[in-house]
This record gives sequence, structure tokens and C-alpha cells, in this order.
Amino acid sequence: MREVSCVLDAQAQLGECPRWDPNGGDAGGGVLYWVDIPAKTLHRFDPATGQDVQRGFTQPAACLVRHGDRGFALGMKDGFALLADFTADPVPLGAQVEEARADNRFNDGRCDRLGRFWSGTLDGTKQHRNGTLYRLDVDGQVTDVATGFLTSNGIAFSPDDRTFYLSDTPNHVIYAYDFDLASGRIANQRVFHQFPHGLGRPDGASVDAEGCYWTALYDGGRVVRLSPQGDILEEVAIPARLCTMIAFGGPDLKTAYVTTARQKLDEAELARHPQSGGIFSFRVDVPGLPEHKYRG
Repeated sequence: MREVSCVLDAQAQLGECPRWDPNGGDAGGGVLYWVDIPAKTLHRFDPATGQDVQRGFTQPAACLVRHGDRGFALGMKDGFALLADFTADPVPLGAQVEEARADNRFNDGRCDRLGRFWSGTLDGTKQHRNGTLYRLDVDGQVTDVATGFLTSNGIAFSPDDRTFYLSDTPNHVIYAYDFDLASGRIANQRVFHQFPHGLGRPDGASVDAEGCYWTALYDGGRVVRLSPQGDILEEVAIPARLCTMIAFGGPDLKTAYVTTARQKLDEAELARHPQSGGIFSFRVDVPGLPEHKYRG
């Protein structure tokens, strides 16, 4: 049984997109970047000191990747943006493709090995299947790759770069696609894993060095490790019902970090799980994969 601890009692409304940077700390150690989407904040958490520093935006920042040594690329309300450094103002990058959809915003995202930034959108009303997966190329061009989702989520790549993963959270499903790294194309959508309704919805995810897909189950109070064939290998209970994403960090990439939320929880639930909205961690046996940077 894994020993799970709350490493940051952040009280976030919707903590999301943890990203480990092995060189981001003030003393040269690693830090964990993450966002609180409705609070419109980006955070830098140093596990060595326990210090969490935040900065705000005028619109939600839903996902992030590193860009260069100091900068970031973000998926925001309507499109992609760049930050020169942690304190800089965001500069829109590429077409702001969701401007005409008032209820939509960008959501989960990740870079592939060639430095392209993949991110999808969601319909905030959960009524329309117009969530879209976009790819931001290194030349700044934004490509509509796939659409028809309520919530595009759980983006990840297999270690051999041959499989692309994406979850549609409200539909409790994770899809797998054939992935061609050279062209940046995905094809042959198939169901990787379908979770039963009422037991949690697959949210943000990461793949480990053995090619297993770890997903956080929103409204499920746990994270789950799936084999490359989609079978459940392990479940780890988290003392927060709304688990949002898992990422791997630490010097050996064997520390799992799980962001959570407290939005819409009633007083009874918050009394049961008072650290909801915090960041939790536990050790794993198989390391995660290093995160790639945006190379634009």
C-alpha cells in the first residue's frame, strides 16, 4: 500500500497540470509548477522548502509547458500564449482559435518529443461536443487535429512515440491513437479504457517508463495505473475526492504528485477531506518520463 501525504495544503479551487522542472529551484533543485484554473494563477512549488509562489493572470491558464530555460508556453482561455519568464505578461501565440466560443476554454496539454505543444479544449456547459484537440507547431501555426469531445483531457505519449492518449472526462473514456511523430498525425481512434459511471472520471494523466498510463479520477478519490493494453494494474487512494492530474518528479522521477480540487464540494465533504485542493505525493517503483519543452 502506497503511503500518500499532502505536500502542499493549497486549498485550490481547481488545481491542475503539475509539471516537474528538475532545474527550476532557487538553489538549483527541482520545483513543481501547477495552476489553479478558476483562480487564474500559476504556481511554483519547491518541495525542498515547502514554499509555494504564485502569480496571476487576467484569464484562466489551464496548462503549461516549459519554453527555453526561463519561459513557458500556456494554454489559456482562447488559445496559446508565451511567457518570457515566471513573472512576465502572457503574449498570445498563434490563432486564438476559441474566441468565438464563450463557454469554452483550453484544458490539458503536453509537448511531444519534437517540441510541439498539444492541448485540447472543453465546453464549460458540458452540453456540446465541440471540445477540440489542437497542435501548436514550432513555427507558431495552430492545427485543429480532432474534435467532438465534451472535455479534451489526459494527453500523453507512449515512450516509443507510437501511441497518443486522450481522455474525454465526462464520458468516462480514455482513447488511444496511432501516433506518427515525424508528421504529428494521429489516427485509428480506439477505446483504451472505459470506466464505469459513478466510480470516477479520467482526468489528467502521465505515462511512466514502462509505458503504463496513470490517470487521476475526478470524483473518484484515486489514481489508477493502466497497462499498455488498458488493464488496471494498481489503484492508489487519495484523501481528496476530486483528483485532477498526476505527474512524476524528484531527482529519480519516482515521486508522484497529484493535484486536486475543492470546487463545488459541500461542507460535509470538506469535513471528511479537509485537504481537498491540495497537492499529494507518493513514491512509485517505475519512474515517469521527463517532460518535453516547447521548441517554438
